[in-house]
Amino acid sequence: MHNAIAAAAQPVLGVIGRSGSGKTTLLEYVVQEMAARGLRVNLIKHSHHDLALEPPQKDSARLRMAGAAEVLVASPYRFAIVHELRGAPEPTLTQQLARMGPADLTLVEGFKTDPIAKLEVFRHEVGQAPLYPHDPHVIAVASDRPAPDDLRSGVAWLDLNDRAGVLSWLLQRLAK
Repeated sequence: MHNAIAAAAQPVLGVIGRSGSGKTTLLEYVVQEMAARGLRVNLIKHSHHDLALEPPQKDSARLRMAGAAEVLVASPYRFAIVHELRGAPEPTLTQQLARMGPADLTLVEGFKTDPIAKLEVFRHEVGQAPLYPHDPHVIAVASDRPAPDDLRSGVAWLDLNDRAGVLSWLLQRLAK
């Protein structure tokens, strides 16, 4: 049985940053490269918006809208579980991790306030302040700018334009 304690024992890294900073582009590269190396990578992507996972006329959507609490759609290629909250509180990150299968690494995009190790993707031209100065859980920043002089001790500063370098940092962190 996969539970929250087992999930918490697996390596988890949050990836945070302002909209338009390049989080998804970096994650796509990292996941592809890690999978090519035979590593199993899970990903939790948080959204503040509603999710449209299936056309409303499909049988699974019709049955979910009829009142099913969960609908599992399965094929020879993949399966997905759609769980309707129906007013219940959104599951915590720990609860969501507990639903995931085992992995060498689970990457989490979103959940900015959760106390997990985080990599911030920061681009100055996005025009918003970085998050790392106010989040003690940020352990690395991938940026297209040089490190500031007042960078907190222990925070790795990575070149966002050197995706292989960011991957190398991540793989070294996993090996510890």
